[in-house]
Amino acid sequence: MKTVLKFKWPIMIGLIALTAVLFILAPNLTDQAEEAGSFQLSEDASSQLAANILADAGASSQTISIVIPMDSELDDSARDMLNEIVTDVEAIGGPIESVLNPVENPELEEQLISEDGATVLIPITLGGSDEEVNRVADEIRETVIPSDLTAYITGEAIINNDVNISAQEGLKRTEIITVVLIFGLLLAVFRSIVTPFIPLVAVGISYLLSQSVVAFFIDWFGFPVSNYTQIFLVAILFGIGTDYCILLLSRYKEELASGHAVEEAIVNTYKTAGRTLFISGLAVFIGFSAIGFAEFPIFKSAVAVAVGIFVLLIVLYTVVPFFMALLKEKLFWPSKKSASHSDSKIWIWMSKLSINRPLLSMLVVAIITVPLLFTYDNDLSFNTVDEIGDEYESVKGLRAIEDGFGKGESLPVQVIFKSADALTDEETIPYFELISRELEKIEGVDAVRAITRPTGDVIEELYVDEQLGLLADGLTEARDGLEEVQSGLTEIETNLSGIGGQAGGAGGLSEAAAGLAQLNGQLAQVTQGLQATGNIQQTVGALTQISGGLTQIEQGLQGAAGQTGELGAGLEQLAGGITAANDGLGEISAGLTEATDMMQTMSDSESVRATGLFIPEGTLDEADFEPVLDRYTFAEETGVMMEVMLAEDPYSPEAIDIVAEIKDSVARSTTATPLENAEIAFGGIASINNDLQDVSSSDFTKTVTIMLVSLFIVLAILFRSLIMPLYMIGSLLLTYYTSIAIAELIFVNGLGFDGISWAVPFFGFVMLVALGVDYSIFLLDRFREESFNGVSVRDAMYTSMAKMGTVIITAAIILAGTFGAMMPSGVLSLVQIATIVVTGLLLYGLVVLPLLIPAISVSFDRGVWWPFGNEKKND
Repeated sequence: MKTVLKFKWPIMIGLIALTAVLFILAPNLTDQAEEAGSFQLSEDASSQLAANILADAGASSQTISIVIPMDSELDDSARDMLNEIVTDVEAIGGPIESVLNPVENPELEEQLISEDGATVLIPITLGGSDEEVNRVADEIRETVIPSDLTAYITGEAIINNDVNISAQEGLKRTEIITVVLIFGLLLAVFRSIVTPFIPLVAVGISYLLSQSVVAFFIDWFGFPVSNYTQIFLVAILFGIGTDYCILLLSRYKEELASGHAVEEAIVNTYKTAGRTLFISGLAVFIGFSAIGFAEFPIFKSAVAVAVGIFVLLIVLYTVVPFFMALLKEKLFWPSKKSASHSDSKIWIWMSKLSINRPLLSMLVVAIITVPLLFTYDNDLSFNTVDEIGDEYESVKGLRAIEDGFGKGESLPVQVIFKSADALTDEETIPYFELISRELEKIEGVDAVRAITRPTGDVIEELYVDEQLGLLADGLTEARDGLEEVQSGLTEIETNLSGIGGQAGGAGGLSEAAAGLAQLNGQLAQVTQGLQATGNIQQTVGALTQISGGLTQIEQGLQGAAGQTGELGAGLEQLAGGITAANDGLGEISAGLTEATDMMQTMSDSESVRATGLFIPEGTLDEADFEPVLDRYTFAEETGVMMEVMLAEDPYSPEAIDIVAEIKDSVARSTTATPLENAEIAFGGIASINNDLQDVSSSDFTKTVTIMLVSLFIVLAILFRSLIMPLYMIGSLLLTYYTSIAIAELIFVNGLGFDGISWAVPFFGFVMLVALGVDYSIFLLDRFREESFNGVSVRDAMYTSMAKMGTVIITAAIILAGTFGAMMPSGVLSLVQIATIVVTGLLLYGLVVLPLLIPAISVSFDRGVWWPFGNEKKND
């Protein structure tokens, strides 16, 4: 420290110059956070896999919707307005790929206009990045939508952009409120105009410098970043930095009051409070460094705070001594006495309970905390929309869609299939219907849109039972046709017999009539056989023989017509009738042959047996089927997409559970099918949230374990005890779970949210434990210092509580106030994190730390130093 004081001016000037240069040259941390995105799931996550499959195939289009609430019936003028909007949007071009016109045809009207006619959708499909999507949305607002028309533009990319905007606006508010709040609190604590500026200058330099370093790390090393990065840097550096400054300035005031010279007072301050500061800073640094072991980039983004703590420690060991040496006693002007270093009357009073009656003190803590723990249900929410509230246009549009079309219509779950080979042959497509049927059975699934049901309704004509019914109708028609042919031949036979009688049997007409009668009898038998047995192949064979006989008779009649003079015209007419009958038999035979072939194909098809669906050859090549293939296939038909509309809000916890069932159902349905080896992934907001739930849960457990083990090791080494770190960490765990239980009561039971935002438990835990451990270090390091003087454990703890109580309470209030400044941010997760940290810090500083930690410490007596023991300090 003497070296720092000797070179205080060069160090100060160099530090300010370095901060200024890095601030000018560093990338913009806000832009980096926006570019990183909201979720940043790993490549292995199903929703990310789905996005990558579509992106690689050039099919990663996004859909946004213009949502128009209608005040009146859809008359001609309203239709003209909608047509004009669609035309103007199409004219924008650029990334816009298609625009659906809700009044183009009855089918689109049914899909895009709500049943009550109160809501109209104009879906717009776009390619490009989220930034381009939002640019187009801005252009539509400014140039397309009439100024007198109420309309909203919404979509996943727009909602996420609004969340980013809200977070950045919240950061600006938090920064201003934090500075004003800290200045006011420091003014009240030190009752000095000068003193509050010292922490603000020191922490301000730390924040600017660490922000620049983090921005460079992001560019150089791919350091994780999110919207939380800057906000946590502000809250923690200003909060904990102010706490550390209070600790240093309070001890410096004590040293001056003891009659020491300025330089000696500074050196003594850093030997005592400086050691406590180093231990606390190291514990916080390790706590936030442990976050680096998380897999989820959003969680890892808080590791930037570790960089900030490292920079803060450097600044506190250089900038604060500079001002101490420069201002001397004037640092506290005009106050003659600082309340910050006076003995704490509250903690002295509480020490009588915790030190003298430790069991009762523990019971009091249990009575306050344990009932709250039993109310905790760990309800989590993944609703991004709740983050920003209903005042944003994107949320208003989403609500209008939910009211008009159902909650699941706006953001369906996408089931993506990708294979090396085409998936659109007649044998493979029926399995998509099999999957659709299984998905429809899941409770909470409202409808399924797929290549076999493009509008969500089943195409009955593709089902075998429907087709067999049509075949049965065809057989009936064939039988009726045979009866008509039989009736016609009977009439020809009668006429032929009459002509034969008139001509005296000339030309063998009687034999022809007899032959015709015989064939007609055979035809009757065939008709009866077809009706009785349905044997199409046998029928076709018999018809072929009958047709041959009719041909012979026809030829005979034509020959006789040339020999019978005046009877020739009648015979020609009869021959023509036989020809017509023969043609009719040919058509019936051809139809029956086609039916036979179709039934044989059905019989040979594995997909028919597995799915009950049959797609006749050539169906997929029909013009009517082309739009369906365009919509639900990609990558030259090697990829197929299905859409699952949920009955629940896609952001709700219920939707996450439904997605898990959808995944299980698809896995079961594709087993032992042509789709078994296809790559399958699930997209959509509900699928993203399902992945978030999985990764956040596993990361929380792993990172918390690493963090607690790291803290235990560091505290054990620094305090030379295995007992002390155990109850220090245990007290923080008790405080955290009590605080999050209180937050759940407020936000879930009180305000009606689905749960605590999914990222809040992780960040709340890290913040509270990493920051709360400081206060236990403040108390127990002073306890260690006092115990070196050979006094009893009880006396050492009593003195420590008296001396450190005011510092800890003041620090807890300031840090709680710093996090409290996040509440006006307007971002729900930040408000909830602030609630947990503020509640936890106040609970810890006013209840758990003064009642539980001393009670446990004095209960162990000298055993608190086990197994290393407590050696007296050597001066």
